[in-house]
Amino acid sequence: MKNLTAIILLFIANFISGIAQGISMIAIPWYFAQEAEMPLFGSLYLITNILAFFWVPYSGILIDKYNRKHIFLFINAITGCFVLLLAITGHYNNYLSLLAVASVFMLTFLNYNIHYPNLYAFAQEIVPPDKYGKIASYLEIEGQTANMCAGAFGALLLEGTDNGILSIFGLKWDIGIHIDPWHIWDIFLMDGITYFISLIIIAMISYIPLTNRKEEKGSLRIRLQTGINYLKQHKMIFIFGLFSYAIFVTILMEGFFLNALYVNNHLQAGANVYAAAEIFYGLGAFSSAFIIIWISNKFSIPSAIIFLTLLTAWVFIWMTLSTSHLVFYTVGILLGLSNAGTRILRTTFLFKTVPNQLFGRVSGIFILWNISARIILLVIFSMTFFSLSNNVIYAFYILAGFLCLSAFVLIYYYRDIVEVLNRGESNPQTKLN
Repeated sequence: MKNLTAIILLFIANFISGIAQGISMIAIPWYFAQEAEMPLFGSLYLITNILAFFWVPYSGILIDKYNRKHIFLFINAITGCFVLLLAITGHYNNYLSLLAVASVFMLTFLNYNIHYPNLYAFAQEIVPPDKYGKIASYLEIEGQTANMCAGAFGALLLEGTDNGILSIFGLKWDIGIHIDPWHIWDIFLMDGITYFISLIIIAMISYIPLTNRKEEKGSLRIRLQTGINYLKQHKMIFIFGLFSYAIFVTILMEGFFLNALYVNNHLQAGANVYAAAEIFYGLGAFSSAFIIIWISNKFSIPSAIIFLTLLTAWVFIWMTLSTSHLVFYTVGILLGLSNAGTRILRTTFLFKTVPNQLFGRVSGIFILWNISARIILLVIFSMTFFSLSNNVIYAFYILAGFLCLSAFVLIYYYRDIVEVLNRGESNPQTKLN
């Protein structure tokens, strides 16, 4: 396969930085939960999403305008320097303020909003069209393996070991090594270093573009309007793109904000349970890449996404009815399967229907909707009510309702969406009108 070496290096770089990023993004919400500052974290998460709302359209334009490899190099250098600077500050002062800790979360989250669209656009650019489905699956396997590693190491670093005994999955594991819990700045130091390891690997990538990208002139507004016009002309792609993101909206709310409250307040458990959930989530997501291959041979992409959306709604309701750790871990597997499976299916759909020339901008428009939904939900969930007792369960009822509504829209337009996919309305290599 053409560009095989480039693809392998891209996967390695993404895997290495993904583990450390994952540990940081697990550690930070838990850090705020332990400090009883989740309402503050909710407000900061809301601000981050508002910033992302303005950042995403611009990032999409950058992805379509500049060399995608160079974008990776730039964002790794900037984010790595910032995280390392805070890590060094924490070591020197033996202290980091809550705002300093939150700033790492905010920057990493904003980085995600250019990293992943750029990753998919780059993959679409260097992968033959007949390999789109496989590459989407492999990207998910690679990403979720990194998540599983992040969960395992997160449990180890956040809790440490008691004379070599690590408590995880509700069991005691004798690893034979005593490890003190890491400070948050220790985790940031590891995170910052991996950005530069990733940068070096990406710098080694050499590839031949397999899609035709032409230079576009005009202002940022005109470039963004081009992406909007494309979706106006392809209404079913627009509707599919919006509502197929529903699971992702709820998973971000659950993973980055609600989970810490759920474990701390509803399950009344510790960091080992919280971090272990990420491992089970990764296990479900990892298996989805194989399960989705079977599902895609039996069902259409839209029907599979509708099923997974309704499954996720049911899972959220199940969470509210139990305080069992086993149920919580099972939920992690199902959420990982649903979210990753939907992402594979959605990415395959968009690879086949959206031109590479416009991929960054079109993805950015869908992410804007995603952010808007999260902002509304965060405004609601940041209310003190959801932090009291186990009231976090009511947040999951709201998420379930949101998912059911999204599934209904996809069901309503099901035949039209299937028709668009079946006839290949937009050839991603040539068709731009």
